[in-house]
Amino acid sequence: MEKIEDFFLNILDKIKLKKLADLYRAHREVMRYLVFGVLTTIINIVAYAVFYYGLKVPNLISNIIAWILSVIVAYLTNKGYVFHSEANTGKEILKEVLSFFASRIATLGIDELIMYIGVNLLNLNGTIMKIISNIVVIILNFIFSKLFVFKKKKNNKQG
Repeated sequence: MEKIEDFFLNILDKIKLKKLADLYRAHREVMRYLVFGVLTTIINIVAYAVFYYGLKVPNLISNIIAWILSVIVAYLTNKGYVFHSEANTGKEILKEVLSFFASRIATLGIDELIMYIGVNLLNLNGTIMKIISNIVVIILNFIFSKLFVFKKKKNNKQG
């Protein structure tokens, strides 16, 4: 992963986008989170489209399947590439998986609440509310993952 990142960062350096490359290097964890967040969003949308339009699965079932698939991908990429999980035993991994899904279910509830209040109660534009809601959810998902799901063990200093 690091070699691929460095390859693209070197390209940015060479095409006069050194400041962008330096920004990425300075905030590597957050940038990785955003990159893999885009990937999981694409997976969510494509999976939904395949199930809903291609396989003719009902709307909400297609949405749930897409959500589950994207959360699995988010867990695996966050575990391995963003937060470098230290969970090794079956018990640690199970706790991590359960807390990851619980935090994602919590932010799904927050997303639903924001959408309900904004669109149903206040009659605001659904697209604008979805953008606002996604920003809140992305920030909360990062915080929950960093502080609760993939927190570093006390005897290991982050470097």
